[in-house]
Amino acid sequence: MGNEHELRVAVVDDHTTFAELLSDALGREPDLINVGNAAGVGEAVALCRRARPDVVIMDYHLPDGTGLDAARQILASEPGTRIILLTGNPSPEVLARAASSGLCGFLPKDGSLSTLLETIRSAKSGSMVVYPAILSQNRRTPAAKPPGAPALTEREHQVLALMAAGYDVRTNSRTLGISQHTCRGYVKSILAKLGAHSQLEAVATAQRLELLGAGHER
Repeated sequence: MGNEHELRVAVVDDHTTFAELLSDALGREPDLINVGNAAGVGEAVALCRRARPDVVIMDYHLPDGTGLDAARQILASEPGTRIILLTGNPSPEVLARAASSGLCGFLPKDGSLSTLLETIRSAKSGSMVVYPAILSQNRRTPAAKPPGAPALTEREHQVLALMAAGYDVRTNSRTLGISQHTCRGYVKSILAKLGAHSQLEAVATAQRLELLGAGHER
């Protein structure tokens, strides 16, 4: 029998080599136990119903859907499961969907093992960790800023991108790991800088000024 400090971890990835390497790495950690691997959405849901892991490490791209598809099904029956999604460069829409779906973490697949292990151990239901590099990839700085385009901060660009994806303050604040009050402050600042009276007008202005990057992974 394991002790109460051990975490049961499942790995969901259709790349066999990556899954096996990650499983081996988990096996070398005294407090982490690999309870099985799956290669797709259907297999992941079945594995989680059978093994009931504490944490699931899930690739975004799966042969029969996405990691978000699997997460929704897993959390519907086991809402306490902590799910960490691995991906490359997700769009603001994917980030917002991840935040609203109840995921605990969003990490780059090519990130360090130490960061992943730290996230596994610190993941908590109701919170969400997004690796900074993923957020910074979600905005594009134009090579030549159009005349009249305001200077937005990095965080304002992130909030603006999520606004453009059509998500509300609650989801955006969860995605970015900030309070709703703080998020509203950024929205207010963005509106002022763009001379807009609504979020819709702000997004339209931002598109005209080329302040919104092109879409990424979906």
